[in-house]
Amino acid sequence: MSKKCELTGRTVQFGNNVSHAMNKTRRRFLPNIQSTSLWSDALSQNIRFRVTAYGLRCVEHNGGLDTYLQKTKDEKLSTSAVRVKRRIKTALAKAAA
Repeated sequence: MSKKCELTGRTVQFGNNVSHAMNKTRRRFLPNIQSTSLWSDALSQNIRFRVTAYGLRCVEHNGGLDTYLQKTKDEKLSTSAVRVKRRIKTALAKAAA
């Protein structure tokens, strides 16, 4: 599995370990990915995602999964998140009609 957040697109970053003698060796900074299920009000069900801790805070800050996905561009989301976004959009359209 890739080390990438499905909602925010955060991925592995690279940098250096720097010793006291200023020797530099390359290292990786891995994102804090958690497997979690998020509740969708429009679909009335839990949806499982692999999300970073930052991604969970973004979802909560925006008022839930439905509003976060509607505000986020498709390029930033994973393919499964885009599918869920489309399902939410159609469910909201049916509820409004």
